Amino acid sequence: MLPEVVENKPIISAKQMAGASHVLVVLPLVKTFDALDNVPYLDALRAALKRKHLQAVELAKSPLTMDLPHGGLSSWVMLDEAASRFEQYTILRKGVAALSSEQPKEIVLALYGDAKQRELFADLAVYVALLNSVALPSRKKKSEQAQVKKIVVYGAQSRDKYAQVRAVAEGNSLARELTMLPPNELTPAHYRTRVKKLARTHGWKVQEYDFKRLKKMGAGAFAAVAQGSHEQDAAIVHLTYSPKGAKHRIALVGKGICFDTGGHNLKPAKYMHGMHEDMNGSAVALGILLAATRLKLNVGIDAWLAIAQNHISATAYKQNDVITALNGTTIEIMHTDAEGRMVLADTLTLASRAKPAAIIDFATLTGSMAVALGARYSGIFSNREEWAAAAVAAGRVSSERVNSFPLDADYEPALDSKIADIKQCTLDGEADHILAARFLMRFLESDIPWVHVDLSACSCEGGLGAVASNVTGFGVAWGIEMLRKL
Repeated sequence: MLPEVVENKPIISAKQMAGASHVLVVLPLVKTFDALDNVPYLDALRAALKRKHLQAVELAKSPLTMDLPHGGLSSWVMLDEAASRFEQYTILRKGVAALSSEQPKEIVLALYGDAKQRELFADLAVYVALLNSVALPSRKKKSEQAQVKKIVVYGAQSRDKYAQVRAVAEGNSLARELTMLPPNELTPAHYRTRVKKLARTHGWKVQEYDFKRLKKMGAGAFAAVAQGSHEQDAAIVHLTYSPKGAKHRIALVGKGICFDTGGHNLKPAKYMHGMHEDMNGSAVALGILLAATRLKLNVGIDAWLAIAQNHISATAYKQNDVITALNGTTIEIMHTDAEGRMVLADTLTLASRAKPAAIIDFATLTGSMAVALGARYSGIFSNREEWAAAAVAAGRVSSERVNSFPLDADYEPALDSKIADIKQCTLDGEADHILAARFLMRFLESDIPWVHVDLSACSCEGGLGAVASNVTGFGVAWGIEMLRKL
C-alpha cells in the first residue's frame, strides 16, 4: 500500500517544521542562501556546511542531513532545473534515504523557490517518496524497512492530487514486489493465481494457455523449457485492458522464468543465486498494465506473460535437441541456459497473431547486455528507427535510461544451423544480446513495429535513479512514457 499524500499549499513555517519528525527540504539551485526567503534554520544549515567545508551548491550533488533544534531530522537538497531527470531523482532519492533509515511514520516535504519550481519539485519529490515508502518483501523477524503512512507536502498543490506519479509508483512497486518474492513463494502456479487475482481487481480479461494446451497447439519452444518441471504448471497468460474508444492496441510481452537453474547446462552457484528474479520482464509488463489502468490511458493493452521455470530433470530439454516452434520454425538447441528466448519465441508469435499496432517485450535476457552496459542502463532493439529514437527519448524523460543497439541482418549468419532453420544461440557468446534479438525477430508473424528491452538495469546495487532498493522496477516508468508517446 502506498502512503497517503496530504497537501498544504502554503510554504511551511518554522513552527510547522519544528513539529515534524522527518523533513526533506527541497531548495532551488542557488549559489548563496541570500537568494532564498522564509526558509527556517538557514543559519544552522550554513553552520553545518561550514563545518564540513562545503558550498551551498554542493547540496545539488549530495544531501546534508541535520538535526533540528526540536529533535527532528532534516535532509537538505537542491534541485537544478537544468539537470537531467535522472540526476534530479538521484539527489531526491539520497535525501529520502537519509530519513528512511529511521523508519519514520511520516515524511514532510518542504518545498522552496517560485511557484513554478515548487510545482515541479512536488511531483518529483512525491514520486520518489512514494517509491521508497513501500514495504517490499522481507522475511526477517524484524523489518528494517521504512513504514511511511503519510507524506505531507508544503509549498505546492497538485492539480490531480498526484494521481499521475502515484500510478507509476504503484506499477513500479508491484514489479519490485513480485521480483523480490523467493522462488518457493512465486512458483508458476502461485504466480498465475496472483495474476488472476489482479485481473479480477482491475477488470482485466484473462486467458491462460497452459502446458497441455500449448503442446497441443505446437508451441514447442515454450514447451521445451516447461517440460523440465515435474509440476507442469507453466503457462502463457494473456491479460487484456480495453478502455472505451481506444483506437490502437499495444502488446506487452514479458519473460516470466520464476527460477532459472540453467537446465542441463547448470549454472554455478554464484550465477544461480538471484535467479528468482528472472521473471522480472513479466513483472514489468504487469506494472505497466497496472499503471496504465490507474491512469485510464486511452490505448488498449494486451499483456502476454511467459510464466515457467528452467529446471534440470530427466524430461528437461538438452543440447542438440531440435524443437519446432509455434510458427513452424525448427530450432537447434545449443545451450539450455538460453531458455528466455525460447519461451519468448512462442509468446511473440501469439502476440503478433493478435495483430496489435506494436509489440514491446521485456526480459532479463542476456549476460552480454549486462557486460555491455552494466546495471545503470538497459538495452533496446527495434525494427523501426523511429521507434528506437522514441525509446531513447522516453528513457530521458522517465529517467529510466536506455541505449539502442544494432539489429543488422549481417549478424544473423552466426545463427545458421546445419540441421534446423536456426540455432538458438552460439557457444562463444559473442554479441549474444544482438543475436538474441535477431532470434526473437524470427517469431514475429507480420511486419509489425517491435521493441525488445533487455533489462540489464533490473537490479542495481544501492539503487538507481528514483529507487533506493537494489531491485529497481526499471521499465515501468519508461513503458508508460512510451505509451504516452504513442
